[in-house]
Amino acid sequence: MNCTDLLSHLSDYFDDQLSEELREEISVHTAGCQHCRVVLNTTHQTIEVYKGAELYEVSPGLRDRLHDAIMARCFAKK
Repeated sequence: MNCTDLLSHLSDYFDDQLSEELREEISVHTAGCQHCRVVLNTTHQTIEVYKGAELYEVSPGLRDRLHDAIMARCFAKK
């Protein structure tokens, strides 16, 4: 397990979709890798913040403008 491997499994890690073997590899790697420990802890904290966040309704017009702005930025980077 290296840092790139860990990042490729990050979503499955938090979705609890990994085998015990792979979860153990991540545990061993993060025991010796401060960078990946920070990534796991920060991601976990971010998920917890969003879980507790209040949902806000936005008008359809605002939703459309936000969507258009995000898509324009995504396609501009390609």
